[in-house]
Amino acid sequence: MFDMDGTLTCAMHDFDIMRSELELPAGVPILEALAALTPDTAREKRAALDAMELRMAADARPQPGSHRLLTQLRSQGASLGIVTRNGKEIAQVTLKACGLDDFFDESTIVSRDCCTAKPDPAGLNLLLSRWEANADEAVMVGDYLFDLQAGHSAGVSTVHMDVDGVHPWPELTSLSVSSLLELSRQIM
Repeated sequence: MFDMDGTLTCAMHDFDIMRSELELPAGVPILEALAALTPDTAREKRAALDAMELRMAADARPQPGSHRLLTQLRSQGASLGIVTRNGKEIAQVTLKACGLDDFFDESTIVSRDCCTAKPDPAGLNLLLSRWEANADEAVMVGDYLFDLQAGHSAGVSTVHMDVDGVHPWPELTSLSVSSLLELSRQIM
């Protein structure tokens, strides 16, 4: 299971600018800030967020090593899935822009549109259910705290792609790597 933005794709979201454009409080995760609004205001701002993310999705670039890693995992018989805080359409446009869409069918892309977003483990549990797999057979790969929290809560192993080498969440991390190329070498 993979996070998308900043993991399979190069990080490009400036969440501070996004919060500012959406007139949301600084420092509060966007989805959580939207959940605290009145339904009408939240609906309006969610539409603006979707439009903003859809524009960015078309310009997405793959993380170095993403194609190699996914090809390697698929050749080893691994099931591949995405668990993202993005909307499903945004995830699909992003994957297509990066040339990674052939690795994932629609049922393996879990977004904020179909279940509670990470750090809630609902998306991971949904994929496990669809794969008829146990948590001890799965791995969550992500670049941020929410990815690791979701993985930890779902009982799966977690890989932190920590490009800065800071290792801020060791209690939630089964393995830390600095790149997908490093992860690919580790699982050969």
